Amino acid sequence: MRLPLADRLRDVVGAVATSGRDRALPNPQGGPDRVADLLGGEWQGSNGQRYLVVDRSYAPGHRHGRVAIMDGMPPPEGIWPGFRLLCGGDDGRSRQHALPEARSPQPEADHFTSSVEPRSQRLLFLDLETTGVAGGAGTYAFLVGCGWFDGATFRIRQFFLSSYGAEPALLEGVTQLAERAAGIVTFNGKSFDLPLIETRYLFYRMETPFLDLPHVDMLHPARRLWRAGNDRAGGPPASCRLSVLERSLCGVVRDGDVDGFEIPSRYFTYVRTGDPRPLEAVFAHNRLDLVSLALVSARAAQLLEAGAEAAVTGPEALGLGRIYERAGLVNDACACYTRVTRLPGDVVTRAEALRSYAVMCRRARRYADAALAWQEILDLQRLPPRLAREATEALAIHHEHRRRDLQTARRFALESLGFHESSSREHLVRHRLARLDRKLARPGATSGAPFLPGV
Repeated sequence: MRLPLADRLRDVVGAVATSGRDRALPNPQGGPDRVADLLGGEWQGSNGQRYLVVDRSYAPGHRHGRVAIMDGMPPPEGIWPGFRLLCGGDDGRSRQHALPEARSPQPEADHFTSSVEPRSQRLLFLDLETTGVAGGAGTYAFLVGCGWFDGATFRIRQFFLSSYGAEPALLEGVTQLAERAAGIVTFNGKSFDLPLIETRYLFYRMETPFLDLPHVDMLHPARRLWRAGNDRAGGPPASCRLSVLERSLCGVVRDGDVDGFEIPSRYFTYVRTGDPRPLEAVFAHNRLDLVSLALVSARAAQLLEAGAEAAVTGPEALGLGRIYERAGLVNDACACYTRVTRLPGDVVTRAEALRSYAVMCRRARRYADAALAWQEILDLQRLPPRLAREATEALAIHHEHRRRDLQTARRFALESLGFHESSSREHLVRHRLARLDRKLARPGATSGAPFLPGV
């Protein structure tokens, strides 16, 4: 008699999990004490399985490039007020679970490790070092790096998987730290870090502590704020890798850092030989990533709190406006789009800001302001055809239906023919031209009508 599929799968998963727990790494060179001494940690564990915990603290005056830890310090409540605007844009779970409102800070024991006290108001910054970058069932995190602000001090706790069988114990340690956080911050964690570590919890039939936590993946706000710049013009970087952002925003230049693609091989060298020395650079790399993630997040939060006037480049003001617009803060978004026109930036950035401003004015029935913005777009030099087409079409509609200026509407419709991107779009423009010609052919048709403010 064949067993049901669910029972057969359960037997397979159970066998794999058991075989993984039975495996052990070779004896470290010099014994476990040498591993702990070399990496600067101490052993913890449960059920006879141990993992290494490495704690580091960065004082308020610690310099990360040209930025000090105290420059990124959150308010006493633990979360920047503006940071809540980043929850909910790109991730369905974030939309369902918002960051809590600020309240008075409460005393905490042992820096966040008690599992019985209520949740704190702190954000937990998470970064994993894994056995591969492709994901899948065979990929797991051998180093879980966690960071948080404790007043003006930034603390890091790293959980190192020294043997395969210790993974459930390590995950329990991560749970004790994560279950008291108010939210989690990652960089590309939506696509990689969180799915990977949650898979490991599911593998051992453990409850993940991240399920109900608001999650901010800083990759997406960073792309809006800083991707559109021009390195040669002194603006923010076109790339949004964390290493590029830390150099642009913090002035960090890593010396002797290990490349990300090399990290898995260093871990497997330790697995084969028990020599922990190749891992020193991996631990340092992970700590640098966590500090950079915290300070880049702080920069974004401070921008959101300060508003349009805090933006120093056109692309930054444009990205800030789009974040405000997604959050429904129309006035703040309009202020950012207006500021773009007063800051250094390329033609595309200026045109995109004017376009966003025009669309928001149109939604608010401020048709005259929208038309002025569309016309400013057309006045720009070397305008991308996509934006030129949209502006001419918008002005054709405005002059036909709002101003009742049929001749001007026809002129803009004719101009838009030069930017058609498809036969269907060209057909719509020719249909508009035919309608305008019929209206102009009527007896008593006029080329314009008195303009009413706001129309």
